[in-house]
Amino acid sequence: MELWSIEFFSALLSIIIIDLVLAGDNAIVIGLAARNLPKENQKKVIIWGTVGAILIRAIATLLVVYLLEIPGLLLVGGIILIWIAFKLLTEEKEHDVKAGGSTWAAVRTIIIADAVMGLDNVLAVAGAAHGSFLLVILGLLISIPIVVWGSTIILKFIERYPIIIVIGSAILAWTATKMIVKEPFMADFFAEDWIKYGFELAVVALVLYFGYFHKKIQTRARRGRT
Repeated sequence: MELWSIEFFSALLSIIIIDLVLAGDNAIVIGLAARNLPKENQKKVIIWGTVGAILIRAIATLLVVYLLEIPGLLLVGGIILIWIAFKLLTEEKEHDVKAGGSTWAAVRTIIIADAVMGLDNVLAVAGAAHGSFLLVILGLLISIPIVVWGSTIILKFIERYPIIIVIGSAILAWTATKMIVKEPFMADFFAEDWIKYGFELAVVALVLYFGYFHKKIQTRARRGRT
């Protein structure tokens, strides 16, 4: 991928949107982990917890970018990412995080919780980066501060405009198809452009279609129980 090309910036934009959509909930983890601490210690917990989470996420993402060079893993990663895109549309996340009793206990909670919750984010960003370590680092540097300091605004926007989740899911599904079509041993199958682009469009459409109807069924079932 050529540096500073249209392809480069479109990939960077995808990474930032993926980070904002998937990592927005992680800001809640920070608040929950620090809620029992004195006000003067909460800022310290947020700073050190965020630094630790960023370091772990950066290392994990760079590792996944490297692993995706192994034959077959682009296909596997793409399939997993399609499932993540579907779950993003249908899953209702819960935040059950134990508050830390001390500053370092809270920092540890934030780092561990972020590592567990960020697995989908790591895979999605690694796929969108197309093997570029620079894109991974730029995406993290731009989006993580936004998530941490603008988390409340982001979450309010997502609640007020559910279309943001739909857009995020579509980008994830599209990223997944890009990973699959780039799998070396499937190159012959996607040799024709109309097959490649048709496959990408079909997967995105199917994820949104089934995600929408699954969510609709969930809503009806929930109303039936009340």
